[in-house]
Amino acid sequence: MISKVITGKSFYGCCRYVCADEQRAEILEAEGVRDYSYRHMGNDFEMSRQQLPDKRKAVFHGILSFYPGEQLTNEAMAQIGREYLEKLGITNTQYVITKHTDTDHLHLHIIANLVNNRGKAIRDNWIGLRGKKAAQQLTQKYQLIPAIEKKIALTNLQALNQEEAARYEIFQAIEAVLLYCKTFPALEKELMKKGIDIQYKYKGDTQQLQGISFKKGLYAFKGSSIDRKYSVAGLQKSMQQQITQEQKQSDRRGMRL
Repeated sequence: MISKVITGKSFYGCCRYVCADEQRAEILEAEGVRDYSYRHMGNDFEMSRQQLPDKRKAVFHGILSFYPGEQLTNEAMAQIGREYLEKLGITNTQYVITKHTDTDHLHLHIIANLVNNRGKAIRDNWIGLRGKKAAQQLTQKYQLIPAIEKKIALTNLQALNQEEAARYEIFQAIEAVLLYCKTFPALEKELMKKGIDIQYKYKGDTQQLQGISFKKGLYAFKGSSIDRKYSVAGLQKSMQQQITQEQKQSDRRGMRL
């Protein structure tokens, strides 16, 4: 089992990424948040985070990837998720443990609030390293296939773990800047600041935009594989909404004058 930890600012965005697609996501356990709607879930996390508004990165997002072919029950995975949080000192707080089934290996996404139920910050220094150690301990306890084995399949698993993290980091970046971008060049400029490149696909020899993908480091993804809203059509719709909203605001200001 391999751990990857990401911390972030947007509970809504994280909950949407992890839980919105019911074809790949199955919520195994939720504590302190509503599990039937990612929107309500994000709101519940955010309400608790407001106890400590100065905590900028209150979103904990852990990814636990199991060896290809390794089979565990939902109950076992939920138990591992709970113990993983305990070993990281993430206790007395809201959390959600979700299983994803869109790859050839089982993996969990764990969202937790780094502001606990008493309004206190949960320690997050060296949390990535501590997550790896916790995964190693749980691998041994539950007799899972250890990450130290030098096998091609395990190397692939590590790559898949990094790939999933890159996909989520791209999602976070688009989520953060899209509201301020009314054109693809504007979006491209903002994402370049975050180390993300945009690649376009055109229809035949025309200038008709047909597809879009995003690349960060070694990994590239179609927009729709990051989120359905980030296909060409989805992005164009969002940008047009920004233009329309600005026009309405401008018209209202003109009427007041």
